Amino acid sequence: MTTIDHYENFPVASWLCPPAMRAAVLALYRFARTADDVADEGERTAADRLAELARLRADLTAAFTPAPTFHRPDVFAPLHQQIGRCQLPSAPLFALLDAFEQDVRYTASGQRYASMTELLDYCSRSAQPVGRLMLHLCRVDDAPRLAQSDAICTALQLINFWQDLSIDLPRARHYLPQDWMHRHGVNVAGTHLVPSEQAAELVLALSDHARALMIRGAPLAWQLPGRIGWELRLVVHGGLRILDKITLLQGRTWLQRPKLSRLDYPILLWRACQAAPQRPCSTSL
Repeated sequence: MTTIDHYENFPVASWLCPPAMRAAVLALYRFARTADDVADEGERTAADRLAELARLRADLTAAFTPAPTFHRPDVFAPLHQQIGRCQLPSAPLFALLDAFEQDVRYTASGQRYASMTELLDYCSRSAQPVGRLMLHLCRVDDAPRLAQSDAICTALQLINFWQDLSIDLPRARHYLPQDWMHRHGVNVAGTHLVPSEQAAELVLALSDHARALMIRGAPLAWQLPGRIGWELRLVVHGGLRILDKITLLQGRTWLQRPKLSRLDYPILLWRACQAAPQRPCSTSL
């Protein structure tokens, strides 16, 4: 679980990722990255994207059989090996494909999320499976820590949405829940958010919601031992730091994408050495 730019929830070959987990994490990342690119990158039609995702689904089904053949062996042969070695569960992997297919359909139809409830349901497939796969590799399966992982991964997904408005809106897509938009009196005209104080207040309110989720799940990072615990502490504080930057932008992320810089990493390391966050961090630079 990390806040890297591409498929944000995987600690890809980080020096903090325990060596015993690294091959499995890389295999999972390659699968997720490939499917995400099919759903989101390039100039393919929605029909072509869905057809390719269906081929990936067939490959994933085959990966759980004893002697599979693959359409994409570069992706699924390593995953098949790790499924056997680590006894990876199938449900989170298929849930990720469900989310990518949903993204294609929503983008093609211009459909929006009517409510925060609908958006969180999407996050249960697009984000939460990643954390559950990582906890499986750590041999953690108790309900309280799974719930904390779900909260962290959902928060990371939502932070990414509110961080990326300047990128997503010109691409005719966004994840702003309509019930929250109506509550704040906010409109989207074409692909552009109508600039207003209400729009800024909406983004800040959504950021506060994501911060609360992150803080709810944060104790998990201080419960996991060794490198993976430190990895997750940095992830938690990386997400919270992006929220700090959204606050400093006064919520106007449709104008500028806040991101971490090298100057932020000493701050993240210092915060990771403290107790789990229980309240908002200072937004001072």
